[in-house]
Amino acid sequence: MRKLLRHSLIAAIGLSATIAAPLAISHFDDKEPMQSSRQSYFALVAASFGPIGAMVKGDMPWDEAALKSYAGDLENLTELNALRFFAAGSEKGTTRAKPEIWSNMQDFSDKYAALQQAAEQLEEVVDDSAGDRKAVAQAFGEVGQTCKACHDDYKAKNYLY
Repeated sequence: MRKLLRHSLIAAIGLSATIAAPLAISHFDDKEPMQSSRQSYFALVAASFGPIGAMVKGDMPWDEAALKSYAGDLENLTELNALRFFAAGSEKGTTRAKPEIWSNMQDFSDKYAALQQAAEQLEEVVDDSAGDRKAVAQAFGEVGQTCKACHDDYKAKNYLY
């Protein structure tokens, strides 16, 4: 049984990696590089955040090594200066970024900093948890709250054209 779980997890990780790279690349459009860059960036964030959530919810087998990998990837991704993808003039085009980002850049920046801090905390909890699923779930929830806080204010439900 343990061998089956291991093979299933390896397959899931391989599938995630196989899907994530083309997903990120598929977002890129050289006519709208800023919009494409941020869509690709957030696709990669989701590719790391999603499997952690699946483990926390029990939709994917719990695996400490994979969990550490995903949490590390998420933390590394949030260390990038993704704010550069919100350059002036990129509020138009194929995007779900609301124009309020550019008029409230300090608040948007603060919310991104909160995501960075929550992702760092999640990685630390995962590294130190020794299988404490409750602690991981709480730290995962805090990352989710930082995402939601930004989405609530700055992400439109539909693409703007």
